[in-house]
Amino acid sequence: MGNPNLLSYETIVRATSGEPEAVDEVLRHYSKCIRIAAIENGHIDRDTEDSIKSRLVAALFKFRFDEQPYRKTE
Repeated sequence: MGNPNLLSYETIVRATSGEPEAVDEVLRHYSKCIRIAAIENGHIDRDTEDSIKSRLVAALFKFRFDEQPYRKTE
């Protein structure tokens, strides 16, 4: 079930724990967005692409599941 365009919760948990395969899966999932964001003057800037990837990995390792997720009240 769920949205097939989203990463699974389990993948995110494994990636935040530092599991290399899960981190690679996160990077693969966002690779197209990263590549588009790294376009400068019509060309892909590899330094920018690497910087975005580095910041994404750093954010993964800082992410905590301490807070309860937002729940919609009806």
